[in-house]
Amino acid sequence: MEESLTVKAHRSKPRGRLERLLGRWWRQQTPARQDRFATIGPLVSVLLFLAAIISAFWYLRNEEFEREQEAVKRDAEISQQQMRLRLIENQEQLVRMAREIATRTIDREQYLAQAASFALERPEINSLSWFAANGTRKESYAVRGLPAYAPDAIEDAAGPPAPPETAAAVALAFQAARTQRQPVYSGPFRNAAGSEVFQVLVPLLDRNAFSGALVAEYSIERLLRYFVPAEVTKRHAVALFDEEGRPLASSVMPMPGKTARPAAIIHDLPLAPAGNGIVMRAQGFRTSIGLVSNTLFWMVVALSVLTLWMLLGTWRHMARRLQMQAALVSETNFRRAMENSMLTGMRAMDMEGRITYVNPAFCAMTGFAESELIDRRPPFPHWPADRQEENNRLLLQELQGRSPAGGFEVKVMRKNGTPFDARMYVSPLIDPKGQQTGWMTSMTNITEGKRVRDQLSASHERFTTVLEGLEAAVSVLSVQQGELLFANRSYRLWFGADGGGHALLAGGDATLPGPSDDQDDSVDNFSGLPTHELTDAGSDPREVYVEGLNKWFDVRARYLQWTDGRLAQMLIATDITARRSAEALAASQAEKAQVTSRLVTMGEMASSVAHELNQPLTAISNYCNGMISRVEGGTIQKDDLVAALEKTSRQAQRAGQIIHRIRAFVKRSEPQRQWAEAATIIEDAVELAGIELRRRNVSIHTYVAQRLPPLHVDPILIEQVVLNLLKNAAEAIDSAHLPPARRNIELRVVPRHTPEEGGVIEFSVTDMGPGIKDDIIGRLYEAFFSTKTDGLGIGLSLCRSIVESHQGRIRAQNLYNGNLAAGCRFSFTLPVDASRTEGLATAAS
Repeated sequence: MEESLTVKAHRSKPRGRLERLLGRWWRQQTPARQDRFATIGPLVSVLLFLAAIISAFWYLRNEEFEREQEAVKRDAEISQQQMRLRLIENQEQLVRMAREIATRTIDREQYLAQAASFALERPEINSLSWFAANGTRKESYAVRGLPAYAPDAIEDAAGPPAPPETAAAVALAFQAARTQRQPVYSGPFRNAAGSEVFQVLVPLLDRNAFSGALVAEYSIERLLRYFVPAEVTKRHAVALFDEEGRPLASSVMPMPGKTARPAAIIHDLPLAPAGNGIVMRAQGFRTSIGLVSNTLFWMVVALSVLTLWMLLGTWRHMARRLQMQAALVSETNFRRAMENSMLTGMRAMDMEGRITYVNPAFCAMTGFAESELIDRRPPFPHWPADRQEENNRLLLQELQGRSPAGGFEVKVMRKNGTPFDARMYVSPLIDPKGQQTGWMTSMTNITEGKRVRDQLSASHERFTTVLEGLEAAVSVLSVQQGELLFANRSYRLWFGADGGGHALLAGGDATLPGPSDDQDDSVDNFSGLPTHELTDAGSDPREVYVEGLNKWFDVRARYLQWTDGRLAQMLIATDITARRSAEALAASQAEKAQVTSRLVTMGEMASSVAHELNQPLTAISNYCNGMISRVEGGTIQKDDLVAALEKTSRQAQRAGQIIHRIRAFVKRSEPQRQWAEAATIIEDAVELAGIELRRRNVSIHTYVAQRLPPLHVDPILIEQVVLNLLKNAAEAIDSAHLPPARRNIELRVVPRHTPEEGGVIEFSVTDMGPGIKDDIIGRLYEAFFSTKTDGLGIGLSLCRSIVESHQGRIRAQNLYNGNLAAGCRFSFTLPVDASRTEGLATAAS
């Protein structure tokens, strides 16, 4: 007994401490807050009660729903197990029968007897067919309707033609059975009778060789009707669907012309062991009424709402009682907040101009205390001495109510004598009766803002001066309205003050399509325009010719956001007429240099060309003299004369080809880029270089890779580069008096891909000569620099210009055998046009 009293005493101590804390907290609250808490307490209790009722209803409803879900799932699994066991049992019987057929244990009559017994005992079987390895039907037993479709053709003699999709499904399953060598289930399809069926195909294996298939056709509707337990179909609807969600069979038949109500609970399971996409779906429907339809629930809600309405009415009555007190507190807090937190100086004056109120911010700005400003009349102590008349005029204007709405600027002097700029705004003071009792003036220090504005104005003036002094034309055009927003002096001098010149330089892309007149103003035609991307990204420069001015301009465009937020396009057009003229002159001189170089090359090869022509001409002379002698002696037959004339003709053609090649090489023509094959260029260059190489007793080995992409080049210029490199290599070998084993040149043309250049074709000329000195390699491409005593020094310089004009690179390097130079390699690369290459490959394919 004493122990129980001790326990109660210990329990009462924390409870008493909590009650004391709550009582102390309640006494610390104001009466208004105590009334508010007393009103909120019942309101919260009613809300909690309503929440508890709703939660209880919701919990019971969810629990019932979960039980129904478990029942649907359990019934679906039972149905799936029944059909699975039936399919496995049938499959085992079919496998046994297929084994007997494959081993020829039974003949056709015995097969038909077994098929009849098998099908009659199984109501879900429509037919049982025996097909050969080529898909032709050998025997078939149909219990109901027509036999199964044959897999070898859409049309079968045993029944009507099969639809294309059905024939495809049957043929696919037959091929799967042939490949997998195990029973295969086909997808669902409609048979000749219009029923939904599927087939199981058991392969016939004779010594592990496929000799046909035993095909059993299942009726999906009877499979569902006979092997789904009756107690399951009484409780729930069970249906079979294909993989596309098309219903195949169902235990519930919907009313004709009406759509079945969707089930609240669905549980899907695959039809095992078929694995052919058929899904068994069990559907459950809720039997209990919903939460919203429950009468008890609405009674509780109605009572709760009524209680809430009564409590809210009481609360509103108390709010009206405390309205006056809250208004007084609000006014007091408002004035205190104005005085303590505002950075803008506030000054109140009566109708006679006497100061009646200043806030702390006004005192902080002027440096005067509140007592030094209250009840002061003009002139005020914060007026500068040199602006007394101006400030007095502004004060009279303010008292008469004629101050501008945007305020006015004044000079104000601090107590320490330092002035600052301020902007004042004036508004009348109205009492509760609607009568004006004075004026309220707000004052803002604008010294810093005015300084920044002056600096911005000066900066804008300097920037405008710089733009006006540019020799390039600068213009800004609104994208949407097509309005010229800015144009400097050069633009106005060339194109005037309208946007036509901007559009001419932009090539018609200056504006984007704007809204038409018949469109609604509420439609945003520029909603998809990526403004941030346009303003962040520039465009590549391009050159534009203005026919009216007879000038070329380098135009650079950029989208930007104008000062008013509009999207605009800025163009900077630089006059490059002089540069274009210089480039044209340089191109003309380069063309003349190329022709001169080819002529010089032919001049240097003159003796070789004469020797090359002398051989066919000497042969022609010898043939002619021989024929004359034999004709005069009467010792030549007609066949011998014809053979001699043919040889004479071939020699003449050889001489003509040499002359034609030389004329094509040295003929002066305009540079013309075209699609050319590297093999053709190399063939022509080697044919010309062969004259010089044979004279110098130098052999050449040529390798051109297969399937090289075409090059967009001037073939004559590239041929000139290759010929120059081959001639230099031959001269280097001949001048070094090398033995015959080292008197050869290797010419290779192969594709390359480098990170710097990308896809290129490399031309390389390698000789076994003495190489090039290190101090000379750096000067090889200088104009008029040559290592030969009679050289002009324009060959390699011109080669480099030709290669670089085709966006290629030329290199020279020595080949070393240890520390000794064992030869030299000149190589140059030409870029490959990837888009052209892909286009040709597509056309060829």
